[in-house]
Amino acid sequence: TPNARKYDLEAWLPGQQNYRELASCSHDSDFQARRLNIKYKDGKKKALIHTMNSTACAIGRTLIAIYENYQDSDGSIAIPEVLWPYMGG
Repeated sequence: TPNARKYDLEAWLPGQQNYRELASCSHDSDFQARRLNIKYKDGKKKALIHTMNSTACAIGRTLIAIYENYQDSDGSIAIPEVLWPYMGG
């Protein structure tokens, strides 16, 4: 799908020496609506809707990013304090 606008959230993965996508959000304009003929009516005028796509979070890659970036020299993982409420801490 050609995106009118796309935003990606990426994290550095030291083990891969690369940034990897964790989440993505895109505005696809009316591309998908044209193919599906999805319209709305504004008064007497009909127009194609615009669609959005988004991934919430690639869990595996997110966990790998946390593990690799916050691993201590003894092998333990120092979960960032801001994430404690979401990780049972």
